[in-house]
Amino acid sequence: MFAKHLWPLPLLCLCVSALAQWQGYPTPGIPRTADGKPNLTAPAPRTAEGKPDLSGIWQSTVPRFNVAAGLKKGETVPFQPWAQELFKERTENNSKDDPSARCLPTGLTMRATLATPLKIVQIPGLTFILYESRTTYRQILTDGRPLPNVIDWPAWQGFSVGRWDGDTFVVDTAGFNGRAWLDQAGHPASDALHLTERFRRRDFGHMDLEMIIDDPKVYTKAWTITAEMALQPDTELLEFICEENEKDAARMVGKSPK
Repeated sequence: MFAKHLWPLPLLCLCVSALAQWQGYPTPGIPRTADGKPNLTAPAPRTAEGKPDLSGIWQSTVPRFNVAAGLKKGETVPFQPWAQELFKERTENNSKDDPSARCLPTGLTMRATLATPLKIVQIPGLTFILYESRTTYRQILTDGRPLPNVIDWPAWQGFSVGRWDGDTFVVDTAGFNGRAWLDQAGHPASDALHLTERFRRRDFGHMDLEMIIDDPKVYTKAWTITAEMALQPDTELLEFICEENEKDAARMVGKSPK
């Protein structure tokens, strides 16, 4: 349905992992089978505190440009009426006004997390996520602080705090500026968005991700999407600078004449 939205920029994103530098250079600490291949079904590593260590390069097993593809069978996006009209308008216009297509940040739910590789670095009190998309980063503070009560400077990626619920890493993010889309398909978001992510590393090479989207200005209730993330061993991230030689925006004209 959204094939017409797959412009050259996102298509490039799907190919980068095969072209990464240091391809084949063994990642230290990876358990291996007798033939030297990564043993992705080995037990998940744990930190000194006994919690799963999420560190590594990960990518969604099914790259997505429409977050609704992660809904359970039979579920639909619970739009507010005005938001459904906006989504319809963006679809009919081939998502020509997508901020990401103008090299602005991609937000947390789509290209940054569900379509391109990311690298998690987990240390005491702080977890970093380095995104290949736009060569951006994110800080998830795990020192026990709550989300800020007052946010004077809303951000494209909001502000994130993390905690452990058993073996599941739970991240709460708020303080968005409301300018990013949830995805290239055009699902809207507002400054009221509260995003909850739940990361659970099942074994060495597989991690389940659940995203709960709670945005009362745009949707009638909170809704959940899921994805499976796969470890990408023996490789590294690529630099991805969207602004370099960008030629897409001028060609995004919306509806094609009949």
